[in-house]
Amino acid sequence: MREYKTQMEAAKNGVITPEMETVAKKEGIDPETIRQSLAKGTVAIPCNVNHKSISPEGIGMGLRTKINVNLGISGDCKNYDIEMQKVDLALKFGAESIMDLSNYGKTNTFRQKLIQRSPAMIGTVPMYDAIGYLDKDLLEITAEDFLEVIDAHAKEGVDFMTIHAGINRRAIEAFRRDKRRMNIVSRGGSLLFAWMMMTGNENPFYEYYDKVLDILHEYDVTISLGDALRPGCIDDSTDAGQISELVELGYLTERAWEKNVQVMVEGPGHMALNEIEANMKLQKRICHNAPFYVLGPLVTDIAPGYDHITSAIGGAIAAASGADFLCYVTPAEHLRLPDIDDVKEGIIASKIAAHAADIAKGIPYARERDNAMSDARHKLDWERMFSLAIDPEKAQRYYESLPPSERHTCSMCGKMCAVRTTNMILEGKEVTFCSEK
Repeated sequence: MREYKTQMEAAKNGVITPEMETVAKKEGIDPETIRQSLAKGTVAIPCNVNHKSISPEGIGMGLRTKINVNLGISGDCKNYDIEMQKVDLALKFGAESIMDLSNYGKTNTFRQKLIQRSPAMIGTVPMYDAIGYLDKDLLEITAEDFLEVIDAHAKEGVDFMTIHAGINRRAIEAFRRDKRRMNIVSRGGSLLFAWMMMTGNENPFYEYYDKVLDILHEYDVTISLGDALRPGCIDDSTDAGQISELVELGYLTERAWEKNVQVMVEGPGHMALNEIEANMKLQKRICHNAPFYVLGPLVTDIAPGYDHITSAIGGAIAAASGADFLCYVTPAEHLRLPDIDDVKEGIIASKIAAHAADIAKGIPYARERDNAMSDARHKLDWERMFSLAIDPEKAQRYYESLPPSERHTCSMCGKMCAVRTTNMILEGKEVTFCSEK
């Protein structure tokens, strides 16, 4: 029986936990550094005591940028087997986190299977599940009902939960005063907004925040403070609603830390390139350097079918500017539930963005794989290149789809390969083309 409830509690008491040791080894960092960061709240290790299959990961300052994959059951797509195939794909390509956003029927059967088999951390948004779990219409749900859903998810072993506690009456007043082009695009945020407007009550997650924290503390669930008023188009970014909610999230971050509950803070959204860096620094300042989890940001609104690219562009800039955790976006974003191929494209794009940002941030060992790839290219060692690729199967398939006449080149340059030519000259060999057959 461990003497501490949460990783933060252990860290504040000078205890280096097995989970901290695991994260330190993965990151190539001294465990004491991890402990100190956890104690300050600048790093979180989302790791529910009931998630027995987890391989712990750290999220925060000085660590590798992590990625999250969203999946789950909806009313229009109820195939649990397909969703589990997406889980396997996420694990295959190294996603550190999976969020079950199921919002149809009794979702706990799928979620429990997910928690049992997944070494990746598991996140949920209890607000999504409330209507199906409770079998009540929105207006009939009470504050106690919302807390019941949080308690159920925590007991099952969920590692972090998105809780939209910042959209209180003050934030809504700012949102309604400063007219938006797209209004509220957060699903959980819109449901809470509707509940508040229909009942006349304060946001229950804000009003009963201490009770929420008590539940999370019991199972060491990390709270991911949701951005219900995130911009849903670039024209709404950095407006009064977004910033007003962010101020509330900074206050709620400190309250969670006081109760030894680990915190992540969620961020935008849709945002023009030139605003991203400033937003990252503003968030870190207002939220006391808590780990920052960004949903994109998408840097243009006109690329449906390609939003994994618009998201990767924004995600790379965001992470290079301080964000710690990227939520993937698939080509199906804004259009439909993603299929297997969409999920793969979204994962790869997000992994590229995260890795590019880690190089820019100077994360320890981030360049090693790139340097190894460059060495393999220098030697024209194709098998080694494939093994180092983010997606080895696709790289090899492309290479072999139009095979070159000479194995040590590719079909683009053939014998005019710059690497081959330079290597031959440096080896004292003569380069000829017309006489070669």
